Amino acid sequence: MPIVESNKVTDSNAATTPTPSAAVLVLEDGRMFRGRSYGAQGTALGEAVFATGMTGYQETITDPSYARQLVVQTAPHIGNTGVNNEDAESRKIWVAGYIVRDAARRPSNWRSERSLDAELVEQGIVGIQGVDTRAITRHLREHKTMRAGIFSGEAAQASDKELLETVLASAPMEGAALAEEVSIDEAYVVEPKDHGWDGEPRFSIAAVDLGIKAMTPVRFAERGVRVHVLPATATLEDVNAVSPDGFFMSNGPGDPATADHQVTLLRSVLDEKLPYFGICFGNQILGRALGFGTYKLRYGHRGINQPVMDRRTGKVEITSQNHGFAVDAPMNGATVAPEERYGRVEVSHVSLNDDVVEGLACLDIPAFSVQYHPEAAAGPHDAAYLFDRFIDLMADTKAATAAKNTDTKTEDQK
Repeated sequence: MPIVESNKVTDSNAATTPTPSAAVLVLEDGRMFRGRSYGAQGTALGEAVFATGMTGYQETITDPSYARQLVVQTAPHIGNTGVNNEDAESRKIWVAGYIVRDAARRPSNWRSERSLDAELVEQGIVGIQGVDTRAITRHLREHKTMRAGIFSGEAAQASDKELLETVLASAPMEGAALAEEVSIDEAYVVEPKDHGWDGEPRFSIAAVDLGIKAMTPVRFAERGVRVHVLPATATLEDVNAVSPDGFFMSNGPGDPATADHQVTLLRSVLDEKLPYFGICFGNQILGRALGFGTYKLRYGHRGINQPVMDRRTGKVEITSQNHGFAVDAPMNGATVAPEERYGRVEVSHVSLNDDVVEGLACLDIPAFSVQYHPEAAAGPHDAAYLFDRFIDLMADTKAATAAKNTDTKTEDQK
């Protein structure tokens, strides 16, 4: 297998700044990109993917959906605004490695509390800078996402053959069960009163953390919804214990084909007619629960500028996305789900880039999902209405149940 080395990107300030150690990015097809270390030094292995966001790098690296992935930032300048304690989307950095072109020499922003470089070092995240991220992105688009490794410091001294062998010995993303690895160990509650809501909660939901971003329960709480966040291992008994008005499954990493426990749980919830809303991984789990398959995309959708059409309204939304797998469902109108007890389902949203399924809507049970991130941290808020749509679904379901109980009581009295 040939080893092809890319052209280096020259840093005009290299003579006036400390010089990090040599580093190299090695892709599983033998392509190599040489640069300098960024963050911690050592070895990082994972799936090489690219993210197209022009901003929001702190939210990107702390998104649990990036677990076991080496993230290439297509925006050339990274680290300009530093890092703070407020914008992280979870308890730590989840990317396995970080790949940038021009790393900021020093941050400059009134909210900055430390540099991104220092944060990467603190959390042991191995990165590489000074590489041609445009060339890397074009390569991944043409040849698909693939296993890769970042090597710096002493690790970079190994031969090219040894480095490639290390990459080829690493685990692929297909078949990876990662939701339990990134999920919480103990349940917690997000209260509306802590996020600007005045008055009693309107509804209460059970939300399964498969890699949930911090802003997601906040978006619910802002609308008066109390959120009981449960671990990925939660059972139906755990869900019913919090007496929810609705059920939610979050985004998360890994192959949805491995999520048998979560699929079984969701089917139990759907059987009880509890309203359901899922995003990203939660969309794929709904697809599987309905009986559809999932498949791996060639290079995935990652970034805050992904165009999606809501087929019900014809409205185009610019969305925040992070997924490498998708649901394989019929695109032409309503169809009966393979699991026939759930009735009809339709593809509600579609990607305008490649026609990938971006949402599912059940027509006979109260359930829907989208493949993207409507909480949009960072990113546009075009899809924020989906939180309101779920609240409306819970309200309609509750009203229908109350009306049915009233009719039943009236019939019994007769």
